[in-house]
Amino acid sequence: MSSPDIRADDPSDPPLVLVTGATGYIGGRVVPELLRAGLRVRAMARHADRLDGRPWRGDIEVVEADVMDPATLEDALDGVDVAYYLIHAMGGGKGFAAHDRAGVQNFADAAARAGVRRIVYLGGIHPDDEELSPHMASRKEVGDILLAGPVPAVVLRAAVILGSGSASFEVMRHLAERLPVMVAPRWIHNRIQPIAVRDVLHYLVGAARLEGAPNRTFDIGGPDVLTYSGLLRAYARVAGLRPRRIQAVPVLTPRLASHWIGLVTPVPTGIARPLVESLIHESVAAESDLRDLVPDPEGGLTDVDRAISLALTRIRDLDVSTAWHSAAPAGAPSAPLPEDPEWTGGIVRGDERSRHVAAAPETLWSVIEGIGGTNGWYSWRLGWVARGLMDRIVGGPGLRRGRRHPQRLAVGDALDWWRVERLVPGRLLRLRAEMRVPGEAWLELGVESADDGGSLLHQRAVYHPRGLLGDAYWWAVWPFHGIVFGGMQRNIARAAENADGAAAEPPPGRTSPSPTPFTTRPTGQGTTRRHDQEPDT
Repeated sequence: MSSPDIRADDPSDPPLVLVTGATGYIGGRVVPELLRAGLRVRAMARHADRLDGRPWRGDIEVVEADVMDPATLEDALDGVDVAYYLIHAMGGGKGFAAHDRAGVQNFADAAARAGVRRIVYLGGIHPDDEELSPHMASRKEVGDILLAGPVPAVVLRAAVILGSGSASFEVMRHLAERLPVMVAPRWIHNRIQPIAVRDVLHYLVGAARLEGAPNRTFDIGGPDVLTYSGLLRAYARVAGLRPRRIQAVPVLTPRLASHWIGLVTPVPTGIARPLVESLIHESVAAESDLRDLVPDPEGGLTDVDRAISLALTRIRDLDVSTAWHSAAPAGAPSAPLPEDPEWTGGIVRGDERSRHVAAAPETLWSVIEGIGGTNGWYSWRLGWVARGLMDRIVGGPGLRRGRRHPQRLAVGDALDWWRVERLVPGRLLRLRAEMRVPGEAWLELGVESADDGGSLLHQRAVYHPRGLLGDAYWWAVWPFHGIVFGGMQRNIARAAENADGAAAEPPPGRTSPSPTPFTTRPTGQGTTRRHDQEPDT
């Protein structure tokens, strides 16, 4: 992707740019674009190890900081010229708006004290004369706080973002692929102006070096204006599916529609609802002033068909660098594993098992690192599928989130209803549960060399119940632990022992959830059409 020339006047001393939300979907993609533009980049994360494994990790500075802890922001902003504020609590639960308000105010104040020249923020296009949904109103408020602060702010506003791994794209993709006939809310006929993620990144990079000190919003959009139903039909056309039939009805509320999306697509209800609510209003750019200040990318802005094709190419080639679930939920770091030094006590339940495996440690590790997604969980299939369905019904991620890559994991990756919390290659995988459960849960899988050339497989499940309900939940599922955890350990061992120098085939009885979001081709007639080999960023 070509970007505007934003190199400093002195190439030997380029400006320092801070990227918040670097573990998220947009933040993780703008970092390499800024590096390609010749800037020095510092990434801010609550846990620095969540950026380990990123291909650009060695080319940037990383600082641990949290916008809810103002004391940590001083070092993060020291010497920064431009700061990207890419933090928003999607699906953040009750109080998310107050959390967002406090976080951005802390950041704006700290940026002023540090002498930051500009803040860049990405929000959403919204009408000025209509009542907004809570999430859309919160995003607007974040932009307003930055614009009212002492540091000039460039607030970009986009509608639907089309790119591999974006929540908007995954909702559209799964609706179009799974529902040849669909009943939809009447506002599916509202106009929208989608924009390719590559063009969003182009404008974000260009915003860093605008001349002067603009302090305003800029609407950004792609070259096409169409309805959401038209977007679904465009996806079907590009993906080689049969034409989709869509019937609009007046009875589907945003709540019902988001629950339906939570069941049909990998995006849980809590994330789907703000996306649905944003479609209630027409999302069309009211102006295009930024195009006068930032030249269009080489070849022009990306039209809808090409944006879809590029995203599908990335998915097919297993080259999705970031996804909507890349960032961990807000508040997750506040609850460490019970053995950690900062643990504050309380009841802890656990299930620990160890087993000798007649396979080399590296073979056993390849099976462990490939767990989840289409490979399944090497355990009681019916139990995992039923628990995943229950989680989807109550708004959790279930099993459809899949994995970012079919073989490789990194700290911070989502893995079905888990998230990779710690990864020591060849030795330890620690997963933290993000399913809806009355407590905090972890699953650890460890590998140790055995004296006979084989391996020892260590498996540990840890659960910290929340109140009486949490303890009742543990004892309710306790009778199934032998089936679930015992079966998992036996089948992982068997897969490693049967491996023939490569990652093992999952044994019969493994969990087979729906295909992962990033490893499947469209399921309709024909094959994905490709305009070129170019990635979507």
